[in-house]
Amino acid sequence: MSTVTLPAPKDVREMLEGLVGRTVVVSPGAPVTPAPDRPVSVAVYVAPDMSVNALCLMDLAASAYTAGGLALLPAGGCQDAVEEDGELSGMMVEALHEVVNIVSALFNTPGAPHSKLHKLYAPGDDLPGDIAGMLAAFNRIDLVVEVQGYGKGGLSLVVP
Repeated sequence: MSTVTLPAPKDVREMLEGLVGRTVVVSPGAPVTPAPDRPVSVAVYVAPDMSVNALCLMDLAASAYTAGGLALLPAGGCQDAVEEDGELSGMMVEALHEVVNIVSALFNTPGAPHSKLHKLYAPGDDLPGDIAGMLAAFNRIDLVVEVQGYGKGGLSLVVP
């Protein structure tokens, strides 16, 4: 059985555009990594045997703007969550859960083990040590994602 492969930036853009119903610009970016002053969301995807086979990390901005675009939330409220509140509202976390659930399809390519969303850690949640240890994996794609009308943020996809 082959392993999970990273999607092309074009595939990420097309999926997010379809999801949020807006233009999304995707370009190369810096790795998204959690820090005390930089909360990130981490979606954990597992294979049928429950082994972790992929991660999706989004900084607070990408988390808020993709969730806001999906849920048709006012852009100003999403920007306030990023710039002033430093956290997502409960409604944004629910919408983000749906975003990262659909993102799992990017990893479900022919020959790869089926990936499904196992857990979403919202920005600011504590990460288990084994997941935190995987964040620095070398097999990754680091992107800047700009959601039209909302703003831009960082997104990293990681496979062990």
